[in-house]
Amino acid sequence: MLTLVAIVEFPVGAEAAGQRYEDTVLALLGRHGGHLERRLRGTDGQTEVHVIRFDARAGYEAFLADPDRAALRAAVGESAPTTRVIEVYEG
Repeated sequence: MLTLVAIVEFPVGAEAAGQRYEDTVLALLGRHGGHLERRLRGTDGQTEVHVIRFDARAGYEAFLADPDRAALRAAVGESAPTTRVIEVYEG
């Protein structure tokens, strides 16, 4: 099991586009053994925090390489959010 926290930041003025992108990309998790545990939105409207679990690291790597994900990111262009991913464990 692999647990990740993703800190997602939307460009100013592109919050709605960024949230639509995240809605679509997060829907792809299941095809790679991923599960969205929590999706939290910052009170600033600019930030989201996702807690995501994958059955295996290979699923996360497949998610990153998913051509549909890459196409969505290319389509969003400069409105795409920036994301910092941290591998975590419960302890």
